Amino acid sequence: MSHSDHHIERNSLAATIEKQVNVFAQKCYQCGKCTAGCPVAEDMDLPPGRVMRHLQTETPANDDKVLKSHSIWLCLACEMCLSRCPMEIDIPSMMDFLRQRSRAENKVNPKAKNIIAFHKSFLNSIRFTGRLYELGLIIDYKRQSLNMIQDISLAPKMLSRGKLHIFPEMIKGTAEIAKIFKKTINK
Repeated sequence: MSHSDHHIERNSLAATIEKQVNVFAQKCYQCGKCTAGCPVAEDMDLPPGRVMRHLQTETPANDDKVLKSHSIWLCLACEMCLSRCPMEIDIPSMMDFLRQRSRAENKVNPKAKNIIAFHKSFLNSIRFTGRLYELGLIIDYKRQSLNMIQDISLAPKMLSRGKLHIFPEMIKGTAEIAKIFKKTINK
């Protein structure tokens, strides 16, 4: 029997992450350094080490728990976990992939609604002006999240101090920015 006869096709989320992101959950030996260093671990339903363990089991139920978790949306991509990991596992890149996969499979945790609304608003600001337009970001975020009155008392102070501009500053290369967005949206 050749080596290829022993090959078992893995259809797990961990196997997909290996192929797509080149991150290997099986390398994790559960030392806990990623979770200990994570600034948002205490707010996560599945801290980074637990996400790794769920992926290592390669079971559909645990894959589903990971994709439906709130944790993948809370990750700040600060790379504290990566800097502490003795196996140099790139958890932030993996979390980014998991967010994309969660959205593609309609498994987004309901608690992530406002995080996604903020991401969309941020990208819309960049897409249309070529840079961050704070007031536009806030208005778009409020529209998407329906958090209309949250932080409203800050607006007058920010306007008076020049921190919010009524009109956006446009960059010269907005057509190039539009092309970049068009390419990435079509992928």
